[in-house]
Amino acid sequence: MEFNNIQNLQGQWKAGWALDLHTISSTPLDENHWDTVRTEIGELLYQLKYCKDISKLQPIADICVEFLKTRLVTPYLVAIIPIPPSDTTRAFQPVYELAKIIGEKVKIKVDYDYLLKIKATTQLKSIEDPEERKKILAGAFQIKDQRYAGKKVLLFDDLYRSGETMNAATQALINVGHVSNVYVFTITKTRSKK
Repeated sequence: MEFNNIQNLQGQWKAGWALDLHTISSTPLDENHWDTVRTEIGELLYQLKYCKDISKLQPIADICVEFLKTRLVTPYLVAIIPIPPSDTTRAFQPVYELAKIIGEKVKIKVDYDYLLKIKATTQLKSIEDPEERKKILAGAFQIKDQRYAGKKVLLFDDLYRSGETMNAATQALINVGHVSNVYVFTITKTRSKK
C-alpha cells in the first residue's frame, strides 16, 4: 500500500501518525441514517471494530507493519503500548488484537498492563466539546512502574478524534513513567478538527 495520505498528529508526543482519514464524506439521508464513504483503511477498520469482522485484523496489521518500517524511530522503540479500552465488557478488543499482531511482526514487545486506566470513562465518540473530553480524561491514566524510564515507546490506538485520550496517556507516560519520547500511531483519524 502506498502511504499518500498520512495524517500527522499533533500533541504532547514527539511525533504521531494516522494512516489516513477515517471517512471521505458523510451525508445525512434522514434523521437516523447517513451515507458514509470511508477511505480504504477506514472501511477495513469499520468492518473490524463495528461489524466484528475479524478477517480484517491481518490486512490492517500488515498495512501498519509496512508503515512502521518507513519510520526511522521504529528500531529504537522498546514497547508498543495500546490505549486501554473504554468498554471493558467487550470480549474482543480490536486495539489489543491489532497491537499483538503488529508487535509480533516488528519484533517489539506489546505491553498491555503498563498504562492503566484507573478512572472509568464513558465512550468519548459522542462528546463533541474538547474541554468536556479533557475533563472526563483528567486523571484517567496511571503508569504501573518505571520499566520504560528513559526509553522510547509507541502509544497505539485505532481511531484518533480529538487527541485528548492520547494527550492524557502521553502525560502519564512522560510525567509518571519518565519515558524519554512518546510516539503516537493510529489506524485512522476523523475529519473533525475537535
